[in-house]
Amino acid sequence: MNLEFYKNQALLKQKEHRKFLEALKKKPPRNLDYVVQETHDQVFEKINCLDCANCCKTTGPLFTPKDVERIAKYLKMKVADFEDKYLRTDEDQDKVLQDLPCWFLNDDHTCSIYEIRPKACREFPHTDRKKIYQINNLTIQNTMVCPAAFEFVEKLKKNFDK
Repeated sequence: MNLEFYKNQALLKQKEHRKFLEALKKKPPRNLDYVVQETHDQVFEKINCLDCANCCKTTGPLFTPKDVERIAKYLKMKVADFEDKYLRTDEDQDKVLQDLPCWFLNDDHTCSIYEIRPKACREFPHTDRKKIYQINNLTIQNTMVCPAAFEFVEKLKKNFDK
């Protein structure tokens, strides 16, 4: 997977993508959620996250209190010890990883805590969300990191140009 190619394409098409997503926000098509889900499914039939894992290498997830409790319990650690070892509080007062790449990313791009991973990781890149236009800025950001998010916006444009 050529991450540099995808990042360059995302930068080149950023204005175009933003304009398209803003148009969806202004006048959401009646079948938007259906087409979004269908497009998401089509993209993930072709893209395997294990070929890339760029999100785990470059973007730290937000850890909710439930995430922290669940993962600490799984690792047989006290919540405070887990937070001290792996997390920091960012400028928005959110719990995030101290360092990247993610501590739990294995060499083969699998996740050592996959079954109990944070909610943010489970939902990334958020391309199967209902009312996708509510997260336009996040979608644009994700196209810079995630080839699937880039392909999703490209394919969604095509699916609405039909």
